[in-house]
Amino acid sequence: MQLIIGNHNYSSWSLRAWLLLRQFELEFETVRIALFTPGSAELIRGYNPAGKVPVLRDNTLTVWDSLAICEYISEQHLDGKGWPADQALRAHARSSCAEMHTSFMALRHALPMNCRRTVENFTISAEVQQDIDRIIQLWSEALRLSESEQFLYGEFSIADAFYAPVVFRLTGYGVRLPAQLQAYCERVLALPACQEWLKLAQQESEVIEEEEV
Repeated sequence: MQLIIGNHNYSSWSLRAWLLLRQFELEFETVRIALFTPGSAELIRGYNPAGKVPVLRDNTLTVWDSLAICEYISEQHLDGKGWPADQALRAHARSSCAEMHTSFMALRHALPMNCRRTVENFTISAEVQQDIDRIIQLWSEALRLSESEQFLYGEFSIADAFYAPVVFRLTGYGVRLPAQLQAYCERVLALPACQEWLKLAQQESEVIEEEEV
């Protein structure tokens, strides 16, 4: 398999698919395209006519969009283990990921992912706080339903991969969370795969200003 991604430092969508593959120790090649650099748009469209990353190539098959990629990986390479085995938990996890996919625009805009930066005394607007409150509600429900002290739905799942960029954002901007959720963020950040991603981000030199990636 070949996964085409953007910058480690900025590309939250790329992180989701990459983290799922790495966490489940699947073999794949990473093709990194530095976003918003000369020729990068044309390079990406060579893999995906929509001009977006990530893109997964599996032999002759191409899958684009992070949620579709994660679904494909779970179905074809994990025997469905990307999602919780329990039907109720699986439904909740899928709904949580879909909500992440389409919502939280205020948080995305005000707290862009930047793995190399730590912000102190960040002022949170009412709109951003509303997004944070909803994320707190979602995570708390997931941990309660799964009775988990590890990941959102027990074992690591697509949901954890999908919310990993949110973990980076909340941590990097110093957002205060309930103790249970702060501990969850610390567990995600401590994953060897997340530490690897952060190291790769720190090695990059590109700077992207005010872009949602």
